[in-house]
Amino acid sequence: MSGLANPDVPVDPLATNPNQPSITSTTSTSDASRREPASSSTGTTKLAGQPVTASLLEHERQKLETAKKLVIDALRFVPDFPIPGIKFIDILPIFQNPVAFESLLEVLALLIRERFGSEIPDVIVGLEARGFLFGPSLALRLNRPFVPVRKKGKMPGACRTVEFKKEYGKDEFQVQVDAIHPGQSCLIVDDIIATGGTAAAAGQLVELSDAKVMGYLFMIEITNLKGKALLGDKPMITLVEHDEEE
Repeated sequence: MSGLANPDVPVDPLATNPNQPSITSTTSTSDASRREPASSSTGTTKLAGQPVTASLLEHERQKLETAKKLVIDALRFVPDFPIPGIKFIDILPIFQNPVAFESLLEVLALLIRERFGSEIPDVIVGLEARGFLFGPSLALRLNRPFVPVRKKGKMPGACRTVEFKKEYGKDEFQVQVDAIHPGQSCLIVDDIIATGGTAAAAGQLVELSDAKVMGYLFMIEITNLKGKALLGDKPMITLVEHDEEE
């Protein structure tokens, strides 16, 4: 991600409210679809390994491993959805089970501490739409504010806008201009990283706000789509790795 924080970026004439213009940046990031990974009826799923900054206590390590297993057991794999040949990873059963949901939050909080030590993000930034399922709860658990990133036109007031390319056409993400303050460290969260375009666009919005991308957190990484490459050298936390080509 380069050339992002530019004080001379043009006003977007297509802002929802013409009296509250948005600030626009364009990226050539490609995002075929983070929800529809490459066609495959097979694949392997495993718990992700993480770089360790701070060692957890033994009882925390045991709690982490137990909770990880509970979360991955709650995932549901749906063949031929939304189109034939796609093996869809459904995270919704986690939220239908209070024990699994609590375990998910416990896992994510521990992974954040394991990766960043005593450094806690100032803001949790969640991507539309399924980043909203757990992002606010995680922010509350960390006693931090939650900021949504949404598609253009869904939030009132002045917004910063980033355009990103998809396989067929383009899309735009927005964040309200007063939601993220200069100098804040932000952890960007979403359910899945596939090709990485949406996450990279969210990172650009953070940097347009003169804030810092502390890292990214995803429940699932589709490893064969190599979306991590679009995130540069920023730390990335994932709970589950899924390779559809194995």
